[in-house]
Amino acid sequence: MKPTCILIGAPIDTGQKRDGCLMGPAAYRVAGLARSLEELGHPVIDRGDVALPVLPDVTCANPAVHHLAETIGWTTALSEAAQAAMPDGMPIFMGGDHSLSLGSVAGVAAHAKKAGRPLFVLWLDAHSDYHTPLTTQSGNLHGTPVAYIVGRDGFDAFPAFPAPVPAERVCLYGIRSIDSAEHAGLLERDVTVCDMRVLDERGIVAPLREFLDKVEAENGLLHVSLDVDFLDPAIAPAVGTTVPGGITFREAHLVMELLHESGLVTSLDLVELNPFLDERGKTARLMVELVGSLMGRKVFDRPTRSFG
Repeated sequence: MKPTCILIGAPIDTGQKRDGCLMGPAAYRVAGLARSLEELGHPVIDRGDVALPVLPDVTCANPAVHHLAETIGWTTALSEAAQAAMPDGMPIFMGGDHSLSLGSVAGVAAHAKKAGRPLFVLWLDAHSDYHTPLTTQSGNLHGTPVAYIVGRDGFDAFPAFPAPVPAERVCLYGIRSIDSAEHAGLLERDVTVCDMRVLDERGIVAPLREFLDKVEAENGLLHVSLDVDFLDPAIAPAVGTTVPGGITFREAHLVMELLHESGLVTSLDLVELNPFLDERGKTARLMVELVGSLMGRKVFDRPTRSFG
């Protein structure tokens, strides 16, 4: 039986300052995400868009931080949505900016803790998102999820992360933009950093397989967070944080096919799609195609074999 795909919309625009990401869930629906998954034989349940709860009264010592209460509200709502979805299938969180992962991964981590299995996180992104609310200079909280996930200090206003993910179970893959404060923080932990230099030197496949081998060896759950800016802006313009030199069309599909063949992915974020910046739905359609590759679509199916 193929896993049921549970679509959860996260119309979040408040983790950064460029309007448009709140239209992301609708764009994925219009681009045919559900239909594409059904064509691959996956049952699909669309649970609609998550709504903000009553907002907490919170403050932050860093005056640059904005929309803190809204971000905490989304974190709580998405954590609850993730915990409700995980026992029923594979949740796909349709964003929305990357601050949605504060909640989606928290909920998945709570489920993993309850199931007694380790959680691993594959971060497909141009950025490391390793700031805390106290280190960010922009005040954009979409740049903080990885720090929250691994348990860095500075998130006192947020719900306690249910089970911080050990740094060695996190892989930053495809990154090419890191602030100095993030760089210093990453040097203190054993996060696997596959930046574009690593991928240029070693290729796309070997570093990813090494990480997937660790997931398999520990019988882990694998959460994949796919940011539009992981891709080169020439093929995916609909993002407000473009960084040149990203992953190509062919490389992106190869990554997705390798993830499918691993059989390890148990939850997925699709983030930072800004339809206002798109070219006739070009980026939304590409993201839907990549999810198709992740969930089993291939140009030519071939027997599974070892590439040792």
